[in-house]
Amino acid sequence: MILLFTTISLSPIFLTQAAGEGQWITGYQIQDAQTNLLLREFNSTTGANVSYSPIIPGAEIKVTFTINVFTSGSGNLKLSTGLAKSLSGKYWELVTQDYNLGSAYNPNSATAEFNWVVGTFTMILYGKVPVSTTPTDAAKTINVLSLYGPSGGNAIDKISVIATTANMNTYQTLLTQKQTKLQELIASGVAAGYIQIYTNVINASKTEAAAGYVDNAIALLNALDTTSEPVSSVMETLFLPIVGVTAAVAVIFVIMFFRARGKVSYFHLVVEDQIKDLEGLTLRAAKIDRTMASSLESIKDSLKRLVGM
Repeated sequence: MILLFTTISLSPIFLTQAAGEGQWITGYQIQDAQTNLLLREFNSTTGANVSYSPIIPGAEIKVTFTINVFTSGSGNLKLSTGLAKSLSGKYWELVTQDYNLGSAYNPNSATAEFNWVVGTFTMILYGKVPVSTTPTDAAKTINVLSLYGPSGGNAIDKISVIATTANMNTYQTLLTQKQTKLQELIASGVAAGYIQIYTNVINASKTEAAAGYVDNAIALLNALDTTSEPVSSVMETLFLPIVGVTAAVAVIFVIMFFRARGKVSYFHLVVEDQIKDLEGLTLRAAKIDRTMASSLESIKDSLKRLVGM
């Protein structure tokens, strides 16, 4: 219990997807290049800014965007993308034919220059979402499209999205459900001990997800599924065996996490302490629910095998 409360808490992780940040990109749609499935759209006129499906690393996408060049100047404006080259072999395709991009425009380059003259045009960007080189399942920000002035420097407008795996998307959906459930439990006056455990397990899942261990994070959230919650502090004694189960599950994941980092010996001692605590909880649970006691006994045996006892 002490291990669960003191070592695995983390501030909430908020994932956002940015639309065009300036006045130049007035709208865009991101689609799957193979199926034309709409993944995301933004329109500054209607105020639409909607994500429909996750943008997956390795996916071929096409981005149809509109740029409003509301002023003119000397030199060329520049487009660049953080996407890899698509299977089609080109990056850019001009849809609006009455805007003269100029001779510097190259549809096959990741960076495209065009005339800085007043007008509005629509273009399609083709590309492949980069795959992270790090061995994690975490989300990553991708600058799909950036617009620069003639002198370069900071982008004057851009389209940034969060590229996330399907597994991470599953975790985010489950996390939202559990956070909503937590608020419902608080509002209904569920025992404070249960609320504390529920909150700490959610925070533990965030720690795992942030480190890229999304399977572990999902498993922790699924461990919160119970048939009933204690409705008052009077019921907290009945909840203690469930606390033991949740703590034991969390300990298993913490052990797995730190085993890869060469800190097994210390956590062996921690698990041994948890086994002793579980023995006491098992005896108490046996007086309340034999099935629950059997589950605790099974977890205790699993922990013993984990540390070779």
